[in-house]
Amino acid sequence: MEIKGYSDLWKAIIRPPRNDDYDDAELGPPEFQIKGRRFKRTDVDLVNDRELTIKCTHYEPIDSQRPCKELPCVLYLHGNASSRTEAMPAVKLLLPEDITVFTLDFAGSGKSDGEYISLGWYERDDVATAVEYLRDLGTVATIGLWGRSMGAVTALLHSDRDPSIAGIVCDSAFSDLKKLSSQLAKKYTKMPGFVVSMGTKFIAKSVKDRAKFQLAKVKPIDHIDKAFVPILFGHAKEDDFILPSHSEELHEKYAGDKNYISFEGDHNSTRPAFFDDSVVIFFINSLQVHNIVPQDKKHFDAPPSSVPDFDVSDGFAFDDDMDQYYNGGFGQDISEEDMIKMAMEESLKSAGMESHPDPSAPEEAKQPEQTEDEFLADVFGLNDGDK
Repeated sequence: MEIKGYSDLWKAIIRPPRNDDYDDAELGPPEFQIKGRRFKRTDVDLVNDRELTIKCTHYEPIDSQRPCKELPCVLYLHGNASSRTEAMPAVKLLLPEDITVFTLDFAGSGKSDGEYISLGWYERDDVATAVEYLRDLGTVATIGLWGRSMGAVTALLHSDRDPSIAGIVCDSAFSDLKKLSSQLAKKYTKMPGFVVSMGTKFIAKSVKDRAKFQLAKVKPIDHIDKAFVPILFGHAKEDDFILPSHSEELHEKYAGDKNYISFEGDHNSTRPAFFDDSVVIFFINSLQVHNIVPQDKKHFDAPPSSVPDFDVSDGFAFDDDMDQYYNGGFGQDISEEDMIKMAMEESLKSAGMESHPDPSAPEEAKQPEQTEDEFLADVFGLNDGDK
């Protein structure tokens, strides 16, 4: 038995629109300047445990302006339907504070190999691969994680198995993927609760068959009571995609040092300056920047005018025309919320139902109210003999 329409909702979870058409120039120039200091961008290919190539980029000072051999590093983890282009504002914030930034396209995202994403389940292994690479470089001291949405969940799923991580920033994490899926289904549909429950079971089966992981196991709340890495949680007050209650629940249960910041905006809003400032201060302290970097070696000659600035506007790098971007940056043209909503609506249409009928539509255009028997037959393909 299959619930019509629901069978395609797995795509909204493990195969969202893929941000793979960005130009490498959107990652920044090979050499650039921020606040009078010169930095460089290095692209790296890594291979994860599933033999998939993941595309990565490391931002750090040029050799002649490196204050010491080993510098703190923050590994930035992007959200769903996004890519490493999302890390550009983090690069501009952290580099002047002697914190290098490493970012990657998760497997199944951006230009990395892989067909599906897993909302953190396999992405945490990509984090482990990147952390191992950074440890082996010999130029990285302490390591922190900064994740948004799926990236925040990934950081939490990694936190209890790697106590060497010095600090984590979690922006808009969910506590339980199964719980989130149920909330979204109820929000975007007008179906009875038992239908939503059965629908999520079919989604879970489709996900397991295709991407080989169980939705019910993507549950950060089950990991955080065993982790002790200092964490800064952040969540927008008007986020109605991943409700603030998810981060509040995570913060309440977390076993280590923790703080929680609530700010105005929604899931995809540009984060306010005070939150960015709080993140910078958090990483300076948790990564022990002032204990690692000699403060008397931070005076450098001004860069020549030929070295371009690192320009970021509204979460997007190097251009004010946001229409050219496809889910890159902190603000997104096609938000995660819109993506899920559209997927659910299209799936419900294929089942002969509308999630939000238009009240202004003429009476003849509206769907007639169904009896329970008609509803079950339409959605589940059941007839009287099947019930």
